[in-house]
Amino acid sequence: MAYFQDVSSRVAFWEARRACEMDGGALLSIESLDEQRDIEHLLQEMRTGSVGGSSISDGDFWIGLRRVDTPTHTNPEPISNTLSSCPDLYQWTDNSPATFRNWYFDEPSCGGEACVVMYHQPTALPGLGGAYLYQWNDDRCNMKHNFICKYEPESHLVKEHGDRPEGGATGMLLVYIIIPTIPLLLLILVASGTCCFQMLSRSSPRTKTAVTQSALWISNTPKVDSMEV
Repeated sequence: MAYFQDVSSRVAFWEARRACEMDGGALLSIESLDEQRDIEHLLQEMRTGSVGGSSISDGDFWIGLRRVDTPTHTNPEPISNTLSSCPDLYQWTDNSPATFRNWYFDEPSCGGEACVVMYHQPTALPGLGGAYLYQWNDDRCNMKHNFICKYEPESHLVKEHGDRPEGGATGMLLVYIIIPTIPLLLLILVASGTCCFQMLSRSSPRTKTAVTQSALWISNTPKVDSMEV
């Protein structure tokens, strides 16, 4: 799971899809109620901080479901369709069977909203969105959200991370990435380099001065006349 504490760092649907594919995975597809419950359980654990070491707050997650009349990220405007056929036009980006759905009761709304998020606003009151929790909602593809990737068991990420989450969905590994730590590491690296540069800059003149003073002392030392001795 890629979760961004900084809201401005969240990504559009096509960026999320590309990020998953670059790691050899795909945006999450959910093909049964059991898999849906597995994801909900993992999100609940992450919210309490029992997975990943820190809790997550409000923020919806892109999953790999989109309306097929939206061709590509270069042309995100959906082609016209009738409301009656709209729900049947949604397919998984990895071409897996698209039979299970967990829509909120009045979704999909269709129109200009063609990509799907799993709603995750746990602090919302029931009358203001709390009832949506973990259900699906279609949204504009250029909106910025967190996202969930899935990986095959033989994926290098699965081998590197070892244990799969307890109750994890079959055939996938969900990876929790803490993005906000990257700027901190870069700041520490820059600060360390600056300190080293300043130390070297200060030490160089001192060495040169010491050598100059030594040379002056030698040149001013009286010479001994061997004839007088």
